[in-house]
Amino acid sequence: MTITRRDAARGLFYAAIAGAGAVAFGQEFGNARDMVAKVQADLQRAADFTRNNEKERERYHNVQNHLSEFDRELRKGKFDKDKLDGAIDDLKNVVKNNTLESHDRDALARDLSDLRTLRDVR
Repeated sequence: MTITRRDAARGLFYAAIAGAGAVAFGQEFGNARDMVAKVQADLQRAADFTRNNEKERERYHNVQNHLSEFDRELRKGKFDKDKLDGAIDDLKNVVKNNTLESHDRDALARDLSDLRTLRDVR
């Protein structure tokens, strides 16, 4: 079988498109994973302020757990809106009900907005 220049060019073209799609796919999920890492770091910083309030610690644990599950699915190439929705609801509970320093409340409120935007643009 002989491959013509036209066939070779067409193959390279399709390979380039597929490669660009894979890079865009990886960048999109990479950005989402970076956002999850930032939210988790902000949560950890805020949780360090929490004293012996079991309910507040439970709220932190819940959002961390949902974010970890969402991130695990991203790593597998799946954007799981249900897990993201769970993380958003849990983070909303932290912002609404936990005792927070003002800079932690502001950071977590921004994170909540960013996660909602991430969900809405998908």
